[in-house]
Amino acid sequence: AFWLLRWICGIRLEIRGPVPTGRVVVAAKHQSMLDVLMLYNALPEARFVMKRELARAPVFGFYAQRTGAVPVDRSGRGGAIEGLVSAFAKAPGQVVVYPQGTRVAPDAEAPYRKGVAVIARALEAPIVLVATNAGQVWPRRGLAKHPGMAVVEFLETLPAPTDIDPTLAAIEARVEPASRALATETGARRAQPS
Repeated sequence: AFWLLRWICGIRLEIRGPVPTGRVVVAAKHQSMLDVLMLYNALPEARFVMKRELARAPVFGFYAQRTGAVPVDRSGRGGAIEGLVSAFAKAPGQVVVYPQGTRVAPDAEAPYRKGVAVIARALEAPIVLVATNAGQVWPRRGLAKHPGMAVVEFLETLPAPTDIDPTLAAIEARVEPASRALATETGARRAQPS
């Protein structure tokens, strides 16, 4: 898939920062399906939280669950979190959570939700922050892909949280500016003549 992206669409991929191993919760910016593929490829034992509707999707849902993804009913609130924690406590790996709950276009805003901090606290796991600009080359909507560099950057690691709200604020305060910086950097590179 990555080879085809490079040679057909002109999309290059880059992973930056130290890739985590062991039991961590990965709090990642989510802009497109491409950042999912890049994280799955980079992490040694990625286990994704995904919305329940995707588990029912033909082909994709089957393979997502085979890779250890755990579907969540986002309307279930507290019960959904308990189910996730129970599922992730049974197996090792990096639990990938998208704190905004959905793909968010590079120029859009969406609130960060508490689930990521609640899961990390329940698992007593540190939180690895991840920024991306993948939505610039593989937009959230539509079939068009744009040539350029898609980056997934592993940032710092926060300790296992004890307080939910300050942890959530720290995640947003670091991931959003880092993702904007990647968009600016790669956008400027794309604008320059080759």
